[in-house]
Amino acid sequence: MRDPNAYATHEVGNQARPLVDHDVYGADPALPAIVAAFGAGWAEDHLHAVGRTVGSAAVQDLARLANRYTPELRTHDRFGHRIDQVEFHPAWHALMTKAFAQEVHSLAWTAKANGHLARAATFYLWNQGESGILCPASMTHAALPVIRKSAEAAAQWEALLLSTSYDKRQSVATAKTGATCGMAMTEKQGGSDLRQTQSEASDNGDGTWSITGHKWFFSVPHSDVFLTLARTDKGVSCFVVAGWLEDGTRNRLLVQRLKEKCGNRSNASSEVEFRGAIGRMIGEDGRGIGTILEMGHLTRIDCAVGSASLMRQSLAQAAHHCATRSAFQRRIIDQPIMQNVLADLTIETEAAAWLAMRCAHAVDRAAQDPEEDLLSRILVPVAKYWICKRVTNVVVEALECHGGNGFIEDHVMARLYRDAPLNGVWEGSGNVICLDVLRSLAREPGCAAALVNELRRASGGDRRYDAFVAGLEHDLVGLAKQEGQARRLVETLALALSAALLIRHGDTRVADAFVAARLDSGFSGHFGDLPAGIDAGALARRAAPLTA
Repeated sequence: MRDPNAYATHEVGNQARPLVDHDVYGADPALPAIVAAFGAGWAEDHLHAVGRTVGSAAVQDLARLANRYTPELRTHDRFGHRIDQVEFHPAWHALMTKAFAQEVHSLAWTAKANGHLARAATFYLWNQGESGILCPASMTHAALPVIRKSAEAAAQWEALLLSTSYDKRQSVATAKTGATCGMAMTEKQGGSDLRQTQSEASDNGDGTWSITGHKWFFSVPHSDVFLTLARTDKGVSCFVVAGWLEDGTRNRLLVQRLKEKCGNRSNASSEVEFRGAIGRMIGEDGRGIGTILEMGHLTRIDCAVGSASLMRQSLAQAAHHCATRSAFQRRIIDQPIMQNVLADLTIETEAAAWLAMRCAHAVDRAAQDPEEDLLSRILVPVAKYWICKRVTNVVVEALECHGGNGFIEDHVMARLYRDAPLNGVWEGSGNVICLDVLRSLAREPGCAAALVNELRRASGGDRRYDAFVAGLEHDLVGLAKQEGQARRLVETLALALSAALLIRHGDTRVADAFVAARLDSGFSGHFGDLPAGIDAGALARRAAPLTA
């Protein structure tokens, strides 16, 4: 028998082992503390179970397959009938089955207390498994408040949308055990300016409307139901539209093509034409933008949470690599310059997690506390803008920590690199989000006061922070009146809010380093330039998911 090693030229060593089969929740240095601080400790067992699922080798292999074998559009069956179905690799359906069983889409609406926080933590964990499946999960989650505006729509869809039984069949929903919801808003001529919607809806006189038009971006076109905008005589209105009619046929919706996106490849995004698609109006006629933006507020939180989780996954991969690989006779994580980089990434990542989860906590408290409702209106766009901007820098730096190994398609970092910019585009690009912050400050009485009160809750915890916030309060009114300074304002708010949360609730070493690097000195935006006196080695090892 031939010796299998007969042609070996060397022994493979000094390679980091795959980061698999661990509890992603239990290994996270910040998330359990966030869950406890914001009152969702009851979800600990659930989150540990999710963490073990997401951290398994099986789920990571499913994610690899779902991105390797991307969705394909079947416009016609073999007999020539138009069917407009999207075919997925079985790995996609396996991931959806696991994630929906763990309530990534529904926990906010079924939990007895602090459900938005518990569900955001679930979303944060699952996003580290495969971000592509989180698009349908996010939209299904966020659609519920809009669906509930109509008793008829709620009776038809709520139970199906809350079901933890994922049903992959693309057919009439009444025959299914569970459903997903999408939204179709973007048109070529308008982009984020939804007032430019040209799709038209005509009243059929029986409570239904026929919608004709073209949507430039429609993610998850195989959704069982979706919300869309179309123009009536009174203006842009919101409609709930089933994907399939009761007779089993497609609802006069033609999928023109699937978008070939640079990232988020496992998820199907498309261009569609509505050729008399049958829908029912939801909300007030002519006020559809306000109606559907209630959904957008929740999906913006998911953008922030999703980007924070990509930071965490990227950092975990980098810290694990550096903890298990050596260079120049020392483990990489023990080398001071790399410690500074990893430590800087650690404080950025933990700050992002606290800020994103604070948004979900505000939604949990909004019904009982009017100030929390006001805070949510400004906190969400601040978090969405800043975290979605910073994630690309974090992922690029984390990729570099791997050297060439991080820049090949076999490594998860390649997928994270492609996925990182997307949340900055979804639900409003950076300029749109910053303008929303200015509008909230100008038009919502009490928003500025709620913001200042949130910042002042951390007063006295760090003199450097106190000085930074005093300057911010002095400049706030002036900056809020200058559209050209909107990004500067939002960045300053994000840094102050992040620091406040870390000072009040976070690890003291992380809080001290964040204030020193982000508030007390010239913040360059780059990583690896933490000032002397910070225990960078301890912060770097804090990031490693397994013992370093």
